[in-house]
Amino acid sequence: MDNAIKKALAYGSGRTGLILADDSGLCVAALGGEPGVHSARYAGPHASDADNRRLLLARLEHLPVEAREATFWCALALACDGEILTTVEASCPGRIALLPAGSEGFGYDPLFVPSGAATTFAQMAPAEKDRYSHRARAVAQLLSALPAECSG
Repeated sequence: MDNAIKKALAYGSGRTGLILADDSGLCVAALGGEPGVHSARYAGPHASDADNRRLLLARLEHLPVEAREATFWCALALACDGEILTTVEASCPGRIALLPAGSEGFGYDPLFVPSGAATTFAQMAPAEKDRYSHRARAVAQLLSALPAECSG
């Protein structure tokens, strides 16, 4: 959450109006929570999404699918005129597939199968993904938590 707050305040500095900041990541239990806060640059500062996925699969190659528990998380911070109005957090439990599948989405979507689903995020249409997504859950929480002066 701290990173989302820092982003909202930094991007809102010197600006008026609403600023929404997101800090999201993937935590894999068998890797002690990696990639976690380093999800976007897991394979290095200039790595591509494909590089990050390859490294994750390499680190999990010895594990069967049932031992690949993972959780996507999302923290959102909403600022207005340089002050934090509200923050929310949401998560989506699931597992890491043995191989990438699908072409929708981005990042780890081709590897992540949410709990209760049979396909990866990348195999889902956007509306289906939103039923599971950590970001969709966080946005829903944020909308219900908006102060009255923002929701009118």
